[in-house]
Amino acid sequence: MPSALDLPSASQASPPAASRPAAHGWAGVGEQLAGRLARLDIHRAEDLVLHLPLRYEDETRLTPIAVARPGFPAQVEGEVVSCEVTLRPRRQLVARVRDASATLVARWLNFYPSQQKLLAVGSRVRLFGEVRGGFFGDEMVHPRVRRVEADEGLPEALTPVYPTTAGLGQGTLRKLIDRALASSPLDDLLPPAVCAALHLPSFADALRALHHPAPDADPVALEQREHPAWRRMKFEELLVQQLSLRRAYNARRARGAVSLQPRDELTAALLAQLPFRLTGAQARAATEIAVDLAAVHPMQRLLQGDVGSGKTIVAALAMLQAAENGYQAALMAPTEILAEQHWKKLAGWLTPLGLHVAWLSGSRRKREREAELERLRSGEVLLAVGTHALIEDPVTLPRLALAVVDEQHRFGVRQRLALREKGAAGAGGAGEGGPGLRPHMLMMSATPIPRTLAMTHYADLDVSILDELPPGRTPIRTRLVSDARRDEVVARLRTACREGRQAYWVCPLIEESEALQLQTALDTFETLTAALPDLRIGLLHGRLKADEKSATMAAFAAHELDVLVATTVIEVGVDVPNASLMVIEHAERFGLAQLHQLRGRVGRGSAESVCILLYAQPLSQTGRERLKVIYENTDGFEIARADLRIRGPGEFVGARQSGLPLLRYASLEDDVDLIEPARALAGQMLRDMPQAADRLMARWLGGREALLRA
Repeated sequence: MPSALDLPSASQASPPAASRPAAHGWAGVGEQLAGRLARLDIHRAEDLVLHLPLRYEDETRLTPIAVARPGFPAQVEGEVVSCEVTLRPRRQLVARVRDASATLVARWLNFYPSQQKLLAVGSRVRLFGEVRGGFFGDEMVHPRVRRVEADEGLPEALTPVYPTTAGLGQGTLRKLIDRALASSPLDDLLPPAVCAALHLPSFADALRALHHPAPDADPVALEQREHPAWRRMKFEELLVQQLSLRRAYNARRARGAVSLQPRDELTAALLAQLPFRLTGAQARAATEIAVDLAAVHPMQRLLQGDVGSGKTIVAALAMLQAAENGYQAALMAPTEILAEQHWKKLAGWLTPLGLHVAWLSGSRRKREREAELERLRSGEVLLAVGTHALIEDPVTLPRLALAVVDEQHRFGVRQRLALREKGAAGAGGAGEGGPGLRPHMLMMSATPIPRTLAMTHYADLDVSILDELPPGRTPIRTRLVSDARRDEVVARLRTACREGRQAYWVCPLIEESEALQLQTALDTFETLTAALPDLRIGLLHGRLKADEKSATMAAFAAHELDVLVATTVIEVGVDVPNASLMVIEHAERFGLAQLHQLRGRVGRGSAESVCILLYAQPLSQTGRERLKVIYENTDGFEIARADLRIRGPGEFVGARQSGLPLLRYASLEDDVDLIEPARALAGQMLRDMPQAADRLMARWLGGREALLRA
């Protein structure tokens, strides 16, 4: 989804090679060193200035050897009284250092000849490391060591420890950063009134406090990033994110798109024939989308709603608005099962209105597929549903005016972009970057987005929320059951099926993994078939051919199967109202979003539904926390907030799929009080201080703002 680049992180995927600066040498940095710095996403002096410490070490004081506390880092100074290479129990360098209070053993299991030379008997050295008890008394293993003169003074500031990479030592990084601090402009670009209101130090003072904190600086505030200097950096980081997102939003609104005016004929006919009435939330979202589609700039809207909230009918109304204007609309889903479910629903609703819905998937016969492609190419067919097959080269949508992407976080940046570019020859104009018109884009997600995430990573989108479920949906009861009580669960399943209901049994793997020792779908299928010979049991997993998956799902939907043993291919898109029991094997291994999605496969009819979470002991702390959250909550937004807290924003937004590096310093959980002021100031700066906004973004992004999510 289009969004300006957030702040780069060494732990996240690097920008695409075409946009990333080459690892050539730059002022005072040779090519080899530049290559190592590039692995940390450092390409210029300004990046060094913003490469902030992970933690600090206190080398401002010396500790007498006799009072150094085991288990704590300390700096000691003394004379080397012996140094030798021993061969037992393994080859190592062992030195003894003595001060006026005691003697300390220092050992290096891996060492260089230069270290041995440094520790010549009679030399005076300082050691920094953690003291621990050893066979011959207190010792330090692999301490940092350097030779000193007898009257050499101590540093006046805490020593920073930076994130680094192989071949790049702390000493080299410190020298480079100090040089960059001395040569880079550190002028303040924020309005003084904002800094005063938020109690933020100046940019220069904040950087100096973080790179060279005073000995009396609060170490806890520094370590936990609560120091005012850290808050200044976090605020600037959030502000730059907001500036970048706001600019991306404004740039899209300056482009052209086909204006799809609402026409009531087919829409009224569709609403009249539906066997249900739209909820208030569905009607509101449909109206918001209809207004966007009528605009002359491309819509970029996210439709989010909990499991079962009815997103498909809202998407159908949007696609119908395109068709009523004589333009094409395409819906892309990440899995064949989900795409086929969408196609069946859309075809059921729209075929009676005289509209053909093309179905593009790898499972269709070649002749049928080519016939559909030709009808789309000619513009005869206006609506299409498919998987990744929609973005393959032979597919041409010359009058594409609306692209719908379901479960958008499952698609990579290029895949989402490719669907939009399918309209390049017609309604989409000259394609990305060209002068023509662009298709509207509607993205859908069944994973509700917490407010802090919506205010930051999704701030460049318009959002519609389906916050109510259709009437008739029954609440789902959740049960936590130990794996030791499996027989009771099988008995419960037998009872439900004999009463005419159906059940899912979900497993995390297809084949046995020696590492995880998980129950598998194949094993479970065989076990249940033997234990329940009177029931019709089917098997569904990702390695089946597309037509086999489709046939199995059709049989289950037609109640030709009582139990469906499956992997997570049924996570989304499966809608069988008669299924009232969900058993999830090894639930502790699933993420919260998956558990919530799987639980939402039941509770779609009038019968009381139950989701049984089978777990194996011992439970990890994270596994226990996830199960507690899913057991206590059915509200998708509350589950999403907990998921964000447990996993962090990287996994939650699918950063690997979005091409979106995450915030390095600000935390969406701890720094929520800074988000709203950053949003407000971003608007003010773009309006009243555009040059300051440019310089601020250049400082943090270094020309990488052009990297947008698609």
